[in-house]
Amino acid sequence: MTPRETIKMAKERGARIVDLRFIDVPGLWQHFSIPVHDLNDELFAEGIGFDGSSIRGYQTIDESDMLLMPDPNTAAMDPFTSVPTLVLICNVRDPITGKAYTRDPRYVAQKAEAHLKKSGIADTVYIGP
Repeated sequence: MTPRETIKMAKERGARIVDLRFIDVPGLWQHFSIPVHDLNDELFAEGIGFDGSSIRGYQTIDESDMLLMPDPNTAAMDPFTSVPTLVLICNVRDPITGKAYTRDPRYVAQKAEAHLKKSGIADTVYIGP
């Protein structure tokens, strides 16, 4: 799904909130929400900042700026919220270099999957709790 398709889906399904989710180092979901009117092309292209020192295992206070990059392929409506909410799983990035944050469990899993495919060890990976 493209960012435009995600924005269209949010409008068509009446989303009022966008819940941006990511995983901390111990593997627990973290999230924060933004109003749906902030869901735009810029959010997907540039991401949204957050304080990495508030997340276990991420950053110290003096290097706390982090960036969340929403993945439009993960867009789904949350069936359990009372207010229509679009969920987007995000990749964590360094705001200065733009590179993937090496302690982001999602990035670690993506790297592991790519390595297994490239090395020929496996072509399918199942990762779970």
